Amino acid sequence: MSAVIHLQALGLTEYEARAYTALLALGRAVPARVARQAGIPRPKIYETLERLEGRGLAAKVGQNPLEYAPLSAREYLARSRRSFDDRLAALDRDLSRLAPDPAPEAVYHLNGEAAIRSLAEDLILNARRVVYMAGDASLADKLERLTPRGVELFRSDLKGLPDIAAPGQLAFLLARDNEAALIGHFIEEGRPGEAHGVHTHNPVVIHLIEGYIQLAAKKNA
Repeated sequence: MSAVIHLQALGLTEYEARAYTALLALGRAVPARVARQAGIPRPKIYETLERLEGRGLAAKVGQNPLEYAPLSAREYLARSRRSFDDRLAALDRDLSRLAPDPAPEAVYHLNGEAAIRSLAEDLILNARRVVYMAGDASLADKLERLTPRGVELFRSDLKGLPDIAAPGQLAFLLARDNEAALIGHFIEEGRPGEAHGVHTHNPVVIHLIEGYIQLAAKKNA
């Protein structure tokens, strides 16, 4: 069951996840019935339900006979989300102390098609205001679908403009929020070599890419 897998990813043990989903299905039940529903050995069900109670996912609702009922899944998800956000914030602070933001003039090399596509997706998903992109249509289509709502998108192909890639290579350009840019060179099918590219926060390079894409859009309008 996918819910059990997702609950385990949030930190529950397999027995805890199975017992909780069984309780959600049953509403309230004695431990023996939960064990049957969840496929958990009877000797393990009592300690499993006690751990769920400790996590705020279940509560005793009777003593004679002893019964358990599930607590709100929405509240648990909200707590998990807050905990995850707190961990991310703490990690961000710790990493910021270890390494400063990249220097604007720095240029980082990318090797392999997977690295280029992965970074392109990251840039798109973190866009807040505006995105410029041009080149490989299949990648551009995917990135356009990932573009957050409200972000202005300028897209073009590179037809009719001077080549910016070597023979046998296909260029792809991406600039985001006037803050970050990517230039990728993919290898045409059947040609030797490996895809490569660069990533930068250099404002001059970003401005050049934006201008080049605007020029391409006008040429191909």
